[in-house]
Amino acid sequence: ADPPRPGTAMRLAALLAALRPVLPLVLGLSLGCSLSLLRASWSHGGGEDPCLGAAGRAGPPAGGAQPEAEDGRPGQGHEDFRPRIVPYYRDPNKPYKKVLRTRYIQTELGFHERLFVAVLTSKATLNTLAVAVNKTVAHHFPRLLYFTGLRSAKVPHGMVLVAHGDERPIWLMYETMYYIHQHFGSDYDWFYIMQDDTYAQAEQVKALVTHLSINQDVYLGRAEEFIGGDEQARYCHGGFGYLLSRSLLLKLHPHLDSCRNEILSVRPDEWLGRCIIDFLGISCISQLQGQHYHTYELAKNAEPEKEEEEEFQAALAVHPVSDVTLMYRLHKHFSRIQLERAYQEIQELQMQIRNLTSLTPAGEAGLTWPVGINAPFLPKTRFEVISWDYFTEQYLFSCPDGSPKCELSGASKADVSDIIESALEQLNSRYQPSLRFSKRQLLNGYRRFDPTRGMEYTLDLLLEAVTQKGHSHVLVKRVSLVRPLSKVEIIPMPYVTEATRVQLVLPLTVQDLDFVANFLDMYAMNTLDTHDNALLTLLFIYHPYDAQRVSQVDVFAGVKTMVAELEKRYAEVKIPWISVKTEVPSQVKLMDIVSKKHPVDTLFFLASVWTEINMEFLNRCRMNTISNWQVFFPVHFQEFNPALVYRGEQTASSSTDFLRDGHFDRHSFAEACFYNSDYMTARTKLAADILDRDEVLEGMEVFDVFLHYSGLHLFRAVEPGLVQKYALRSCNPRLSEELYHRCVLSNLEGLASRSHLAMALFEQEQANST
Repeated sequence: ADPPRPGTAMRLAALLAALRPVLPLVLGLSLGCSLSLLRASWSHGGGEDPCLGAAGRAGPPAGGAQPEAEDGRPGQGHEDFRPRIVPYYRDPNKPYKKVLRTRYIQTELGFHERLFVAVLTSKATLNTLAVAVNKTVAHHFPRLLYFTGLRSAKVPHGMVLVAHGDERPIWLMYETMYYIHQHFGSDYDWFYIMQDDTYAQAEQVKALVTHLSINQDVYLGRAEEFIGGDEQARYCHGGFGYLLSRSLLLKLHPHLDSCRNEILSVRPDEWLGRCIIDFLGISCISQLQGQHYHTYELAKNAEPEKEEEEEFQAALAVHPVSDVTLMYRLHKHFSRIQLERAYQEIQELQMQIRNLTSLTPAGEAGLTWPVGINAPFLPKTRFEVISWDYFTEQYLFSCPDGSPKCELSGASKADVSDIIESALEQLNSRYQPSLRFSKRQLLNGYRRFDPTRGMEYTLDLLLEAVTQKGHSHVLVKRVSLVRPLSKVEIIPMPYVTEATRVQLVLPLTVQDLDFVANFLDMYAMNTLDTHDNALLTLLFIYHPYDAQRVSQVDVFAGVKTMVAELEKRYAEVKIPWISVKTEVPSQVKLMDIVSKKHPVDTLFFLASVWTEINMEFLNRCRMNTISNWQVFFPVHFQEFNPALVYRGEQTASSSTDFLRDGHFDRHSFAEACFYNSDYMTARTKLAADILDRDEVLEGMEVFDVFLHYSGLHLFRAVEPGLVQKYALRSCNPRLSEELYHRCVLSNLEGLASRSHLAMALFEQEQANST
């Protein structure tokens, strides 16, 4: 054989040198695959099963595992460990019924709220101690109800009262337990029963239930012995409150009637304790799973500020509270204790963060200030840079309306004053008693909102420093402060559905006739064809001159013909119209006419002729508008003038799946979603204020009515589903100066973006120069 060529040998050597680092990996993988194949052949071999006995029956498996059935399916005991596929079967002979899915996963999975609180009150203490309980701890609990035996009692403001109509203590307890089970038994895991002469530390009670298991029958409180009864049996003293688990309440409910008829007692807490012991065999306990229910009995003429006993400091409930003032003093004292504990815990966590940061790769350089607060936001481009706002004690140099300078007032002024006081307090706490600082003047102030951590401040303060000997010196000190974002809360909102009927209201003037056809086409395509629950009412606004000639020439005859064609095409649809004669089409006056012709529970969508109606926005209109709670004023997306944006080139797609070239028009308040009942309530307050001065209505919009004459939430947000094509609006000079100015600004900002306008000017200058 011929010897290998030198070039081939060199290439082979180079290949081996390149593969040498990965050879161990390749060999390891090959060996692993080989062993896996050998093990599989041993496991599934056809040999005799060594676990089978002489009779061919399987013996007990090793490790306590449960046997399987002969057909390979899981045997007894395997149901909780192996998944089982349940095949879907639908009887073809039965009509198909759509499955009703709940709106929230929490509801569908059967999750329960954590804690329900019931407060027992009476006629003598309803307007005193019960109100004090409501003002001190009610806002800490997710759900709190007051129960009384009064009939038709007057409910104090901000309280939810359940009146049973019988003031006997035992009967009140029986009715309360029955009511709680019937209305809340399936919604909550824990039920806390207390009296209105009890002060309970709400945060401590909530912390207690978070550390207890919910699958036990729990009767937890201050255990007391029955007078002349069994020494082993205990009931929970009602004055100090007690905790019942959901499982215990469910088991107790069938026996409540028997307890009412068979058990005689004077005290309601003893009656309930005897009922639980006799029928469930469960006695009151004061500790469970390492958690103690600490209580403290308050002596007469006690001074909460001077109580230094450890038992008092750790108490979850204090009893008896004799008057309202003592309730507030207890709340102040325990709030101070809780605040001191929070500050102490913060300091300990900051010390731990400092110790651990030195062990990280970044070292102490990775420690952010303040310790424990998120690091400042780092912009990736110049467009993400967060700007600082400059201010002094009198003026703000970054105003909401765009002006360069405005007076510092309202919440901004209070914010600046609070920050300066906090800076002085921190300086004095750090340097006293050596130095004591007092403010002379704020030289410069800067602030910005960082969404990752909160509001940041930088202050240049002119201070006067006084020593212990009385010597003073004026100096300038720069301080930095952060107001961190607090705990995020989910605001409870009433439940609304997407099945609510929406009543569209479209005001039309002579100047809007060119756009009506497109509006009706979009309405028919997106609501009538899809059978959306939305109706339309047209509002024809006649000028007095056109109204006199309506018998000869009707300016809205073409629109009425379009409406007739729609009603002919959709036989079940009726589109009514209302004719109005006015020179000044005030939005409030027009809504007054429409409101009287519809029921109070009507959901209005006040639209404009340039609006493109679609189902996506209508659903958001339904969800964002809540009767007696919230109104919705969307900010529509306004397309730019295509003549300036595209300049003869191919325009963007007309699809509504994405936003085209344009902007959100924040100057327009023409679109609104609100309930008729809310509008009528606010309109009544407006009428009492203006005293039949109709000229005031010409300078107002529906937004102003809700803003100044209702206590509802005004939700104003950008709405990408509400798109309007470009059109030059006609601004009525008869309206107020503010409304006319907003209309002009809307037209100007809706022409094009700055870059488009710059290109148009550049092309115009180039054309003029040539």
